[in-house]
Amino acid sequence: MRKKLLNLFCFFCFIPVISAQTPQELKSYLPVVPGWTISPDVEVFRPDNLYNRINGAAPLFLENNFREMTSMVYTKGDDYITIQAYRHATPLDAFGMYASERSPDMTFYRIGGEAQGDNIGLYCFAGCIYLKMQASNESDEIGETLRTIAKGLTAKIDPDATYPGLFKYFPVEYKQDRSEAYTTSNYIGHEFLKGVYTCNYKIGDAEGQLFAIDAKSKEEAQSVLRKYFEFAKQPFDVREGISFVIKDKYNGDIPCVWDRQYILGIFHEKGEDSSGYNFGDILEQLIKNIE
Repeated sequence: MRKKLLNLFCFFCFIPVISAQTPQELKSYLPVVPGWTISPDVEVFRPDNLYNRINGAAPLFLENNFREMTSMVYTKGDDYITIQAYRHATPLDAFGMYASERSPDMTFYRIGGEAQGDNIGLYCFAGCIYLKMQASNESDEIGETLRTIAKGLTAKIDPDATYPGLFKYFPVEYKQDRSEAYTTSNYIGHEFLKGVYTCNYKIGDAEGQLFAIDAKSKEEAQSVLRKYFEFAKQPFDVREGISFVIKDKYNGDIPCVWDRQYILGIFHEKGEDSSGYNFGDILEQLIKNIE
């Protein structure tokens, strides 16, 4: 298991760094669409004034390490399409923001890392950018135009955009479709649980969430666990590779395994003992997949 985790760590270390696109670069990436004009005006919003544009939604973007938003517009007569390109600190943050706004009511497309939308709006991620596109009215033609713009723009931002690599180790059986998400901090209400990859699972009528925390180092993983055990008022008696249960008074029993920089576990959303729902088997499968 340790050898596999070390290989996984090396894999993430050598992921190519995606450069942070400036507003000028993003505007230059906009594809030419026959019949539509790209407005010369570009608005830029940063953490200190993002609320001026999106008001109550700003805190969630800031939590996902938002850095800058570039607003651009296409026009065609009285019709217009507004593009909001949110630049985050890392591709993980951009994916996390996208996943937090994912909706099963939308149609999904293979654009960028993934896109969801309809004939009036489109949302996708690529590199450090989370794109939100909205049209002034709805039609099949508008929908096709949205997808054309998104394809051209994401191809320039990051042509190889995809889901974070760690998700390929999550078991497929019982996994809820497109439930992958990434939480920067405050996972299940704990500030010390940061950088958390999650997928939702359903067995019969019971639902649970498998999680993997990348603490970046063995020492930091141990530090996180010490904080969790201190919160749970349990003696810290944990060894790498050996499963244990944290008695979380707010979230129920949390079965976990620690190895190197990773903390793997499963959380039952009703706060009940997950072992009675075979969720422990899913956790064991995640461990085997990583091995």
